[in-house]
Amino acid sequence: MKSKHRILLALDGVVNVILGIALLLFPAGLLDLLGAPETSTYFYPGILGAVIFGIGIALFMELLSESKAIRGLGLGGAIVINLCGGGALLGWLLFGSLALPLRGYIILWSVAIIVLGLGGVELATKSWSYNV
Repeated sequence: MKSKHRILLALDGVVNVILGIALLLFPAGLLDLLGAPETSTYFYPGILGAVIFGIGIALFMELLSESKAIRGLGLGGAIVINLCGGGALLGWLLFGSLALPLRGYIILWSVAIIVLGLGGVELATKSWSYNV
């Protein structure tokens, strides 16, 4: 695997693991930090956190895989996940009626930019193709 593929897999994995842990373990604290409204259940943020964490682990599996026997998530899948997730967040930030304080907007815009930027770099470098 080329070094640019390894760097992108590692970077994407780190971003996903951090976001996943934040949502999985600290949903109430994350909502407070963003200034989002209280909720009666943390089920959905917890499930989303677990999925994002799993994506991060799958990226690391792909990065560390020495054999073809077990594989993780390749960069092609990561690109799609980043563009879909980042695009949905961007849509909510631009067109949703979110009543967030400034710090919430700053954090969510940062996440959207990081995730979309990472997907854009992966797309632009053609990192999904191991033949490049």
